[in-house]
Amino acid sequence: MRDIRLQKLANLLVNYSVELKKGEYVQLGGSPVTQPLLKELYREALKVGAHPEVTLMSDEFKEILLKEGNDDQIKFASPVMKTAMEKYDAAIYLLGGLNTKSMAGVDPAKLSMRAQGMTELMKIRMKREAEGKFRWCGTQFPTYSDAQEANMSLEEYEEFVFGSCCLEKDDPTAEWKRVDEEQQKVVDYLDTKKELHIISKDTDLRMRIEGRKWVNCCGKVNFPDGEVYTGPIEDSVEGYIRFSYPGIFMGKEIEDIKLEFKKGKVVKASAAKGEELLNAILDTDEGSRTLGEIAIATNYGITKFTKNMLFDEKMGGTVHAALGLAIPQSGGKNKSSIHWDMLCDMKECGKVYADGELFYENGQFIHEVINK
Repeated sequence: MRDIRLQKLANLLVNYSVELKKGEYVQLGGSPVTQPLLKELYREALKVGAHPEVTLMSDEFKEILLKEGNDDQIKFASPVMKTAMEKYDAAIYLLGGLNTKSMAGVDPAKLSMRAQGMTELMKIRMKREAEGKFRWCGTQFPTYSDAQEANMSLEEYEEFVFGSCCLEKDDPTAEWKRVDEEQQKVVDYLDTKKELHIISKDTDLRMRIEGRKWVNCCGKVNFPDGEVYTGPIEDSVEGYIRFSYPGIFMGKEIEDIKLEFKKGKVVKASAAKGEELLNAILDTDEGSRTLGEIAIATNYGITKFTKNMLFDEKMGGTVHAALGLAIPQSGGKNKSSIHWDMLCDMKECGKVYADGELFYENGQFIHEVINK
């Protein structure tokens, strides 16, 4: 029997998130275990008159490449993938596999090497996206392995995933349009500001944002969604930050990360666990010690850290910072082969100031300030 929740999610992704149109060429990608949702997406794409192509992907093959391939093979960017990035009008990617720890035994240097090899493809995708020539969205298919990672049963995890997507609503599309309107008020407020100051436990971070664009994330790229972000002026970040939750990089965990910035660069870094990997990530390339993104999360339906950044970075009451590549839509200029998000809890003693004005406190926006 077909799952009505998967049908509703497929409808949202095709018609609301990527707004697929007749005649467009769309890639539908996921591991073999995600096929129930892939089939619903395929049906929806056909309904609108698009040309869907399904690409099955597996972390098992990636693990073999990283463990047994030579440097040239690990860095190799497939010309087939390059052509696809140049030709697709849209893509929908599904997370979810058999083993969330498939990369646990891989040498950190090889993970960094693989990221470097994908730089050209990432540049093509982001350039076309910025030009309005390519739309994409990623979401999670609930699997046993992801449920275990989140310390939930599969049924609990399904409820968590579908609930965070607002699929229990009679009209999920209308709900995401409401999210869009509310977040736009925050974006309009922050677009007029020059400096951001973030304070929390073991965190005091300042940065300039003048001339940069805040982006309203309302289900068009990630699903579920719920954040506003920008790219800080690259050499302006000063101070220190302690991330409240583990940083997850290609399935590997780094715990209790502390970073210190001077003139926009990480000059000091430590971690209680995984410090070797942390340093390898920071040394990936010239731009990997610079913040490419600062964001405030807004999805208060996500209340638990699940070790899945699709959900975790949207958790209401947190901010997150990403080392590496800046998203072009924000006006950020930093270049890197990585874009790595990490979370800072703001629910206790957290404050964010814009040009000296307190507009966010203890994990909540001060609406009197935002709407004045």
